[in-house]
Amino acid sequence: MGAPAGVGGYRSLNGHTRCADHLRTPIARGSAPANDDMNRPNPPSAAQPGGTNITILGIGQMGLVCAGVLTDADRPLTPAHQAIPQAVAHAVAMWGHDANQVGSLAQTRRSDKLPGFTLPSDVRVPLKDKDALHYADVLVCAVPVQSLRATITRLRPLIPKKAGIISVAKGIENGTLMRPLQIIADALQDDPDGKPRPLAVLSGPTIAGELARCLPATMVAASDQPHFAEIVQGLFTTRWMRIYTAQDVMGVELAGATKNVIAIAAGMLDGLQAGNNAKSALLARGLAEITRLGTALGASRETFFGIAGVGDLATSCFSLEGRNRTCGEALGRGTKLQDYLRRSKHVVEGVATTKSVMDLAKRTGVDMPITAAVHSVLFEGLDPVDAIATLMARQPKPERVG
Repeated sequence: MGAPAGVGGYRSLNGHTRCADHLRTPIARGSAPANDDMNRPNPPSAAQPGGTNITILGIGQMGLVCAGVLTDADRPLTPAHQAIPQAVAHAVAMWGHDANQVGSLAQTRRSDKLPGFTLPSDVRVPLKDKDALHYADVLVCAVPVQSLRATITRLRPLIPKKAGIISVAKGIENGTLMRPLQIIADALQDDPDGKPRPLAVLSGPTIAGELARCLPATMVAASDQPHFAEIVQGLFTTRWMRIYTAQDVMGVELAGATKNVIAIAAGMLDGLQAGNNAKSALLARGLAEITRLGTALGASRETFFGIAGVGDLATSCFSLEGRNRTCGEALGRGTKLQDYLRRSKHVVEGVATTKSVMDLAKRTGVDMPITAAVHSVLFEGLDPVDAIATLMARQPKPERVG
């Protein structure tokens, strides 16, 4: 039986096409967007009553797909979702640190970082920092973790005092061992005696290529302020994207960071053609050690067995599009790390994060053998074959999870 009618032969489970039309209409490279006036400086506030002005920091894969989600008109209309803000009421802008890349994205609505994706024409891409941030009610931080502090420090004078911030970054800063929301709060230097700024992390199994095609997905919005988590839930919910809420910010951020390290190990197994038995075992034991670390730091054990934990871990370990797994696969085939990173179009967050996770393991006294093996391959010249042999030769013991 052939695929049902629809773009790419896919229709969503509720009978609607998988994306709003404006997410699928390509604009030829070099042509101006249909509504070029949307890129003029100092735009008006959101045109529709109750709308939210959202600025996305970062024009990489995750920033691009967030723009697509936030402007997707394919929203649930059931009575249970009446409180969810409709995407058409919001004004979305994007900011990038590289003026040439920003200019190209504004002109062509395309990026080689996410082939086949066309940026919706109603997303503004201003060329000046102040024009991207002036009206922001909410910021979505999609900047690599090791660059996050410098980005927030640069933009701090322009970030509105009351703007809520959503992090979609996954990693741990080298040296400080801070998670993304901790980095943001530290760099913003808000008044400690003032009203706390709303902060949230949005995480889960999020392979960018699948989100760009609007394939069914779920994520978790975690915040110390439950009302803000619900706002994030409303902003990102579509017919094909389901958002859950949580309060374990630490657990969600740690899960998103540590799974990248295990994904590199999974890629090494793929490069060595070690088989799915080995990779499934790696996933299970990897989950055990990142859960041990998380609970030692005060996170909820339950978080690591949910969408932001094992859900994201499984996707990262098995998806052929995962950048950490792909990096590990190249290493398993004999490619040198620096050679791979030099030619990659993307930041491989798990590489730097491996250093931070090892530092956290030492600080907490948590045994993390898989992470230690990945660290030895990445930074100490250990051959991936020898890393596997070392893990297999460990002292036999009863299985313990978490």
